[in-house]
Amino acid sequence: MGVPEVLDIAQDAIFTLLLVVSPIMGIGLLVGLTIALIQALTSIQEMTLVFVPKIFAIFLALLFFMPYMMQNLMSFMDRIAQHIVDLS
Repeated sequence: MGVPEVLDIAQDAIFTLLLVVSPIMGIGLLVGLTIALIQALTSIQEMTLVFVPKIFAIFLALLFFMPYMMQNLMSFMDRIAQHIVDLS
């Protein structure tokens, strides 16, 4: 296996990582911004107020997006396995 093959696998791994985590990170970002906006509008400056809704939203997003995430990870594993078979 040469340098181009390793770079292709690394690029595929990074792209798969971005596909898998982007829905969860997006939900966390939206919930955090929404709560920060509410805090700014109401002048409530409680630092711990953002954690419980964000954790709850991320947990629900994990439950909702789990099939999508598993499909992407399984597809990545299939591509890696096929690459290993092609080397033999």
